This record gives sequence, C-alpha cells and structure tokens, in this order.
Amino acid sequence: MNKKVILGMSGGVDSSVSAFILKEMGYEVIGITFKVFECNDISKYTDLEGSCCSVEGIQDASIVAQLLKIRHYTINIADEFKNKVISNFVDEYFNGRTPNPCVQCNYEIKWKKLLQIAKELDAEFVATGHYANIRYDENLKRYLLSKGIDNSKDQSYALWRLNQYELSKTILPLGNYTKSQIRMIAKDNKLPVAQKEESFEICFIPDNDYGNYLMETNKEKLLEIGNGDIIFNGSVIGKHKGYPFYTIGQRRGLGVSLKQPLYVKNIIPEKNIIELGTKDEVQNYILFADNINIIKFENVPIGFKGNAKIRYKDTGSPCVIEEYVNGSLKVIFDEPKTAITPGQSFVMYDDNDVLLGGIIKKYGE
Repeated sequence: MNKKVILGMSGGVDSSVSAFILKEMGYEVIGITFKVFECNDISKYTDLEGSCCSVEGIQDASIVAQLLKIRHYTINIADEFKNKVISNFVDEYFNGRTPNPCVQCNYEIKWKKLLQIAKELDAEFVATGHYANIRYDENLKRYLLSKGIDNSKDQSYALWRLNQYELSKTILPLGNYTKSQIRMIAKDNKLPVAQKEESFEICFIPDNDYGNYLMETNKEKLLEIGNGDIIFNGSVIGKHKGYPFYTIGQRRGLGVSLKQPLYVKNIIPEKNIIELGTKDEVQNYILFADNINIIKFENVPIGFKGNAKIRYKDTGSPCVIEEYVNGSLKVIFDEPKTAITPGQSFVMYDDNDVLLGGIIKKYGE
C-alpha cells in the first residue's frame, strides 16, 4: 500500500498536529503550504498571527516540517485564489448574496491542488487539519463524511462539496480528537505552534470587516451604485450606503430608528433597494438550494427527514426534503428559521453524517 500523503499545512496547530499524527501512523508526509497573496499584497498580513495564509503561517509550517523531518513545499496559487475565491466573494456581494469563501476555497482550490500535487509526487492520499471524519460504508458502497467528535470545532459543514473521489483520497486525522487534545499533543511534542491563536474566519480579511474590504478593492463600482432606498411596509424610511454592504437578517448599522427592531428582509440589487422587516418577517419555514452535492446516497431522497444548518455556526434544525426539480432542492423546516441567506451553504445531516449540501438560492415560496 502506498503510504505517501500530501498534507495541507497552514502553519497552525491543527495542520501541524495532523502532520505529527500521520507520521506516527506510518505515513510518509509531504507538507504543502499555499501562498495565496503576491508579495505586494501580503505585507498587511505579516504581523497577524490569526491569518492562516500569512507570512508567519508559511514560516511556522516550514519550522514544524523541519522539526518533524518531513518534506515541505510552498506553492504560489495567488492568481487562482484571486480568480476563483476572492472574485466569487466580491461578485456574490454585488449580486445581493452572502458568500462562504471557505467552502469555495475547499471546492475550487484546496482539494483540486492537493490532489494534483499528489498525482505529481506519486502519493495515494491527501490530508488536512479539518475536524471531521470520512469512512467507507460497505452497505451503501459510498464514502461518507461525518461530524468530528468535538461539536464546538466540527467542520463538516465546510466540506459538503467534496465528491466521492475526493473523499476516497482524503484522510482527516483530527476527526476523533477535541481541540484541547490537539493542543496537548502539540505541547507534549514541543511543537512551537501549540498555543497559536485560531485562524481568521476569512483569511484575506483579517479585521473581518468585509465592507471595508469591498470599499478598498471596488471603490469605483460602489460609488457607481451609490446610495439607495430603505423600505419598510412599502414606504421609504431612509437611505442606505449601497446594497453590497448589507446581509439578510442584519439589524445593526441600518441608519434608521423605529420603535420596533427591524432587520434586512430582502436585498434587491437591480433597484439598489434594501427592504426591512420585523423579526417574524425574516423567519421562514421554506428554503430553496441549488448546486446540490449528494454524499450519503446516490440520489436525493425525497421525503427524507434530517437536521440542517444554514450557516457555519448554526446548531441545526429538523427539516424534510419536499422536492428536487431541475437541480433545485426545496426543504421545509419544522420550525421557522431566522435569516435564511442566499449565497450561504445549506447542509443537511442524517444523524452525524452529511446527507447533502447546496447553496441557498432563496427562502419562502
């Protein structure tokens, strides 16, 4: 059996301990760190420990690889990352949607590149430091993706787009560990990243202010869009600063003041309109999703009941698959969900297994 594995190494504690665990399991580990910024873009990230794509992250990955005596390479994918992740991120906001760049990166960049490198280096598997599990089910004859045992760190939500081939070639060493256990392994084995802080939610926006990022990178387009109307109950009650700065369910920073709390209910890009609603009006039982990827079964099981997340930090809610027509999935929740947001990922579970996932298209009929 080929025991060579290509490991994505960000320089954080999770991927570093993954390298250690894989080596202990007898694998020949080759670490790969992706450089996603060009030199003239990367300076702002040099002193920010939280970015998984920072200069410090590249250096830490190299140091850990040397300590573990494994090969390590840094691969420049700045152009691909910009074209497939950052461009999608920006386009989605300009389309009035809220993107999930980590899901996009895993789908368009990370696994494709790791598998390509694996083929070039004659490696059988790829690996990452995600908290999730993969197993082969003999009855279903399929590879299944399931939650990691640490509920607070489970990352199966971000991996729903992996196909059967990608799952069959992937090892996730951390799925049966808690974060505290991983830090302890790093400490016990004197890895210098043992106490390193968590990575940013969006690696290319270290301050997590996407609005400021859009203004810095797309100022002319935003100025062209300009201010627009804020509508509530059919009447204009104020002006907004441009629809890309808003997301469904947003309450703060709306610039209007009424006696009752109001939330962004709809974003209408073609009219540059933000429609507000009450809390009840941003809740709904129904969502539609497209770009469906089915993991557990070969076909979408109409009538299936499970639990689903509509965002990464969602705890999940009971729902049923109502229909699947022309690539569009209709799901009905037992109880109304708040702020079902187009552009975000919808991931449905059968107990701990990922049943399927998709991208939210709209909510309500």
